[in-house]
Amino acid sequence: MSFQLRREEVLDGAGLAAMLEESPARAAQAILLAAGEGEVEAQALLGQILLDGQGIAQDQPLALRWFAIAAGHGHPMARNMLGRCHEHGWGCAADASVAAQHYRIAADAGLDWAMYNLANLLATGRGVVVDQLQALAWYRRAAEMGHAKSMNLLGRYLEEGQVCSADPLAAREWYRRSAEGGDFRGQFSFAAVLADERRIDEAVDWLEKALAGGNLNFLRVASQALAGATDPRIQAMANRYAQRYAQSL
Repeated sequence: MSFQLRREEVLDGAGLAAMLEESPARAAQAILLAAGEGEVEAQALLGQILLDGQGIAQDQPLALRWFAIAAGHGHPMARNMLGRCHEHGWGCAADASVAAQHYRIAADAGLDWAMYNLANLLATGRGVVVDQLQALAWYRRAAEMGHAKSMNLLGRYLEEGQVCSADPLAAREWYRRSAEGGDFRGQFSFAAVLADERRIDEAVDWLEKALAGGNLNFLRVASQALAGATDPRIQAMANRYAQRYAQSL
């Protein structure tokens, strides 16, 4: 397949994904050219590939600059990524309070990922005063937009009755939707509900999916949570989680 460096290809999500897979350097060149011509979407994309080192040398401070340029032109995801950079210290000193400011702007603009990230800071008190009610409200807004990770956390609030009335049935539904939306933590949560209902085969299926997608910290916590299971099928999954965690160290 031959790629032309046309603006419409850079801004087409499917076309860009194909370019990045087949020729990352060529895709990066196309994005760089479009960003230099003032295309806001390309500016945000350039920030991302600089952050990831995809087809171009990784440069976190330069990624931060391009995110700032795109955010200044009203790009919500670039604004969210500015927040990510400031939260994690990518290309700048880590500062959760500055991250929260960027997340709030992008959340107010309607970006579900920013709602989720802001809610995380509000729930944990990083960079802001702890406010579980506001955290719940932002998780709910993002969940209602289809954000799978927020669905799982909304389910957790509803299951535990934290700053809201406990509603196990609603929690179960949000866990199911999160699981089906591809979030590995949602898959684990829904598996726990199914296990409690003695639907073990279905629970194991979702535990398999969560195992395939989970990160290192999740594997550690999940293996510990499963360790006390009495059903031999769940015990077997606990061993698999522990083995995968050990192999990933």
